[in-house]
Formats: sequence, C-alpha cells, structure tokens
Amino acid sequence: MPFEWFVALRYLRDAKGQTALILAAVSVGVSVIVFLSALINGLQVSLIDKTLGSQPHITLQVQREAARPLVDSSDDRDDRAVARSVQPAPQRLRSIDQWPLVMADAECTAGVIAASPAIVGAGFAVRAEAKNAVVVRGVDPERFLAIIDVRKRMRAGRFDVAGGDVVIGAVLADELGVGVGDKIRITTTEGIDDVVAITGVFSLGNEAVDKTWVITSLRRAQTLYALPGGATSIELKVADVFAAETVAGELRGRTGLKADSWMKINAELLTGLSAQSSSKSMIQFFVVLAVALGIASVLIVSVVQKSREIGVLRAVGTSRGRVLRIFLIQGAVLGLLGSFVGSALGALLSKLFEGLVRGPDGAPKFPVQLDLELFVFATALAIGVGLLAAVLPARRASMLDPASAIRNG
Repeated sequence: MPFEWFVALRYLRDAKGQTALILAAVSVGVSVIVFLSALINGLQVSLIDKTLGSQPHITLQVQREAARPLVDSSDDRDDRAVARSVQPAPQRLRSIDQWPLVMADAECTAGVIAASPAIVGAGFAVRAEAKNAVVVRGVDPERFLAIIDVRKRMRAGRFDVAGGDVVIGAVLADELGVGVGDKIRITTTEGIDDVVAITGVFSLGNEAVDKTWVITSLRRAQTLYALPGGATSIELKVADVFAAETVAGELRGRTGLKADSWMKINAELLTGLSAQSSSKSMIQFFVVLAVALGIASVLIVSVVQKSREIGVLRAVGTSRGRVLRIFLIQGAVLGLLGSFVGSALGALLSKLFEGLVRGPDGAPKFPVQLDLELFVFATALAIGVGLLAAVLPARRASMLDPASAIRNG
C-alpha cells in the first residue's frame, strides 16, 4: 500500500468518532440530493408524459391567411386623409401544398423520429337528441400511433379506423351515451355528414381531448372536409423533447410553414419545469456547501490534533506533497464512502415515498426516477466536495514547520 494511503487510512481509523460523524454528514447530504433529484425528475417526466401523451411534439401547418385592407391605398389623395380598417381574413381549412414531400423532408431532419399527416377539423357528433362539438382527426393509423400511442390508452374496444370507423374519447362516449359497436353521425363545418361506427373508446387523461376527439382514417377525413388527397397538418415526434423548439425553428425557416412546438404551446408548463430545475439546483448547492464545511472543519481539527505527528513526518523527510496528498486522500475516501451509503439511503427513501400515496388507478402520485446517471452524479459530486473541502486543511498541514510542530505539539 502506498505510504500516503497507509497514513491517511490510519488517521481515519484512529479518529473513529470524527470519521463516523463526517461519514454521517456526507451520507445524509448525498441521500437528500438523490431523493430530491429522483422526486423532481420523476415529477417532470410524469408532467411531460401527461402533456405530450395527447399531442405531437411539433405541428406543421400552413400560415394563417393574411388580413386585407378594406380601403384601396390607390384611392389616397394629397387633399384628404383616409382612416383605414384592416379586417382579419376568415380562416379555412387548407391543405399543405405537396405535403408528402414536406413530410419526407421533415423526417430527414436531425432529431425527428416520427412524422404523420393529419386532417384536423371541427364538427358535431350527433346521437339521438345529443349533439356535441368535436374535433375530427383524420390520421394514417401506423404513423399516428408512432406519435401518440392511443392503443395503450384504450378503455374499450380496439384502435381500428380502417374503412372509416372511428375511435372516440371516453368523456365524449359517456356524454353521447354510446359504446363500442354503436353508430353516430358526424357533421363537419363543410356541411358534409356521415354515419360512422365506433370501434374503440380511449382515455388519454386529458379531459379536453377525451371530450372532443374523434379519430378516423385520413381518407375518410378528406371526404368529410372536401380535401381530396390533402392534409392540413404534419405532426412530428422528436428524440429530445426539450429540443423541439430548435427543430421547429429549423423547419419553419426551411419550409415556410407554421411550425408550433409543444414548448411554445405549453409555455406555462415549460416555465414550471424550469422553476423545478432551478429549485433542485439551489437545494443541491446548499447541501453541498453544508457537507463541504463539515468535512473541512473536521479535517482542520484533525490537523491541529495531529500536528506533532505531522511534524515528525516532515522531520524524517516526508515531502510537503506527500503530506498534502494524505489529507486529500482522507477527503476523497470520506466522500466516496459517504456517497455509497447516501445513494443507498436516498434510493430507499425514494421508493418508500413513492409507495406511500397512490391514485385511484394504483399508480403512484409522486413517481420517482432513479437511474445510473443520478448515482454517478451523486458519487462524483461527493468525491469532488471531499477533495475541495480537504484542500485548505491539507495545505495547512503541508506548510507546518517540523520543529515548531514537534515543540508545540
């Protein structure tokens, strides 16, 4: 065993009370970091999953029709002033020009992992005396399921929109009083209506979606909205959800289409997630500071107590560098051992907390996310803090004058 390691471990073994105290402090600090990080990360993943479980990451659409002036500017004369009124242009469903080429181009964009064409329009679902406003979504089934996997959220029946059949939201089904196998009449804003059969009922956990969505095939929607061969939007899924706005900006500039990312549509949610991340970082900072002060204070006391021994080491030829490394090794060992104990304790607390409160469906209300990256981060942080905290006492020990240390020790 190297000389520095032998002396460092001996010092730790001789001061068992101090070693146990600092190990407890590091362990508690690491466990707090692991527990809070796992909890906040789990809440963020849960929020994002619930939000993005019912919407694409990026939606490409044609630009809104521009407003037009009600007074022709060519009528202006020098001898009179004209107060112009600009009337917003009425918006109508329009297909994306050459949408298959646009979709192929979008699929080749870095970060995009799935693309699906869609026709999204308003209408009414009618069943006997019930008449509900709905959002009709015409989709390519296989491509759509790569964006929003409705199959995992089916409450009854199956996801099958072949031949013009539909699947509808659970709240809408309850309000219409229908189930799998029943038929409803769909009337669109184009004045076209059709009778369709319900093959499935889904619940995405979003009341606005579950109350309005009627999903059918792209071909049936093209008929309902008089858009033969058309698609009003292209929906995309990206690998990194937090890079959605960057990808949307690239597509916006390249295609000239309106590109809205979930980060723009859900700006308040993004603000909340940022606030959570900031609070996590602040808590970690103060925990690290407390642990560092604890390690530094204990090692400084150790230097004072062992000043005579350090003086003897220096007198027999031990270099300043070796003495410096002895105390740095102590800080690193304390950080490493404390990270192991703290990580285990933090993981245990996280799992216990996760199982305390569960929703009606049995799922935890406070999910936690424990992964290897979190434990590696906690371990590296603890070792780094241990080393940094040991720098001051290590320098003090290496700078001791051998004669003075032996005489005063």
